[in-house]
Amino acid sequence: MATKRELLQKTIEHIDITKHDVVPVVEAMGQMSYSARDLHRAAEIYDRMLHDQNCGIILCLAGSLVNAGLKKVFVDLVRNNMVDAIVSTGANIVDQDFFESLGFRHYVADDSFKSGTRDGELRELMIDRIYDTFIDEEELRSCDDTIRQIADELEARPYSSREFIRQMGAWLVKNGKTGDGIVLEAYRQDVPIFCPAFSDCSAGFGLVAHQHARGDRPKVTLDSVKDFYELTQLKIKSNQTGLFMIGGGVPKNFAQDIVVAADILGTESPMHKYAIQVTVADVRDGALSSSTLKEASSWGKVDTTYEQMVYSEATIAVPLIAGYGYHKGAWRGRGQRRFSRLFEAVSVS
Repeated sequence: MATKRELLQKTIEHIDITKHDVVPVVEAMGQMSYSARDLHRAAEIYDRMLHDQNCGIILCLAGSLVNAGLKKVFVDLVRNNMVDAIVSTGANIVDQDFFESLGFRHYVADDSFKSGTRDGELRELMIDRIYDTFIDEEELRSCDDTIRQIADELEARPYSSREFIRQMGAWLVKNGKTGDGIVLEAYRQDVPIFCPAFSDCSAGFGLVAHQHARGDRPKVTLDSVKDFYELTQLKIKSNQTGLFMIGGGVPKNFAQDIVVAADILGTESPMHKYAIQVTVADVRDGALSSSTLKEASSWGKVDTTYEQMVYSEATIAVPLIAGYGYHKGAWRGRGQRRFSRLFEAVSVS
């Protein structure tokens, strides 16, 4: 049996869209058929969002994306004012991004592990597998405990996930953590991050430990309704919005539903003007992750003038779409919104 050290050697490297001008490739794909043409149209819609000075852009992240090598793509979107808010699963933000900001890494798994026949061997070594990627369970436990420490230091009250994640960013700055990180860069750029199912990740383990240790004393809790309300306020403030959705699930649902929520609150807020989704989900099962953007229009959530589904695995499509937007350069003329300041009178120090 291989040792843990032998298996955790080759690190996942994050693709850098700033180094690869994909514009000619994506434009050539527009003259092709099938998913290539769909991807080209999605890239053009994203570029249109970046040109639209009145549009607030919401990035939705579902699925295991950061561990797959896409972290720097998202960091560069935040750093270069190409997104204004993020709605994500907790795994991308905590288990993967915050985890790497603590100094840990994800590792390339040998092809012999993809069949699952050697997973018992991995369990003995405390190595977790995400398809063809390894993560050290002992390091993940350290990440869990860091979340507990952050919770222990906070005032015991209900928090939106946005509030708590901002505190995670403040903790990274306070503890001298540098480099590329979504949580860290979003903190610096005042880009709010929402994880409406925040406990469904390493944060959940840390918060369980926090609450267990507190016993009958007041505790830090997460308020998903506050998440929904804050995200709705962002929609009302921005009015015109566009969605860049990777995967589906909870992030897609919350980001789309804020249009309806704004209407329920008596505010005339238009449907999302732009929407693109990258997914491999099959529409035939009726699940939200695979529901088309045209279907969302029937619910009053997404306008159909500028919408595009791209049926592709994220590590292939996202660098092309995001890279196209970056190298076209419209982000250079965008006004910075700093939406986090909508919710906090005083920034976290």
